[in-house]
Amino acid sequence: MRPFRSTARRLGALALAAALLGGWPQAAAGSAPEPEPALDATVEAVPPEKLVDTYRAGCPVGPDDLRLIRMNHWGFDGVVHSGELIVHRTVVDAVVGVFAKAFAARFPIARMQVMADFHGDDEAAMRADNTSGFNCRQVTGDPGSQSQHSYGDAIDINTVENPYVDINGDVHPADATRYLDRDQAVPGMVRPGNVVHSAMAAIGWQWGGRWDNPDYQHFSRNGRSL
Repeated sequence: MRPFRSTARRLGALALAAALLGGWPQAAAGSAPEPEPALDATVEAVPPEKLVDTYRAGCPVGPDDLRLIRMNHWGFDGVVHSGELIVHRTVVDAVVGVFAKAFAARFPIARMQVMADFHGDDEAAMRADNTSGFNCRQVTGDPGSQSQHSYGDAIDINTVENPYVDINGDVHPADATRYLDRDQAVPGMVRPGNVVHSAMAAIGWQWGGRWDNPDYQHFSRNGRSL
């Protein structure tokens, strides 16, 4: 019993000291709660370095018609990441609204980088599971046709989980064939009625997943790839 009494005396002494000092310390009391993650979207003119290898003379829209959106997105790791997306100035508000809904629903996006980070190489960006907008280029798998991305009013989302099948039947990226089964419940997959599909439909953008040669990653204002 002696250890018990000794412990009791020590606790009593601590209680007395706490009373004299105004109470037991409360580590969390009064501390500000952690702020809720937010989209935090900002819009600015596109710096030249963000257009390297993605814009050239003769493109259907010029740099002055484009805007850089910096905004957060949820990653597949459950953490908020910062992203960058270039689109036409006339669609900025609509696009931010779409990604705000996706963010609120915690729809995961693998990465969101401007195409200059991939030197305008669509295949490289698709292999990296990148989400992107503007890129003045031809249609992948259909040389000679100008991509709708050249106009800044088309966006590709999670390119691995949402692959593209070109007019020759080739899958892009090549290692994404397992995601051609659209009945899977896969995080980051665009499916009819989910938050991304619904948010795009609400602004009048159409999904490439409905085409005979489906482009599951692709949304555009005019509903076309070119």
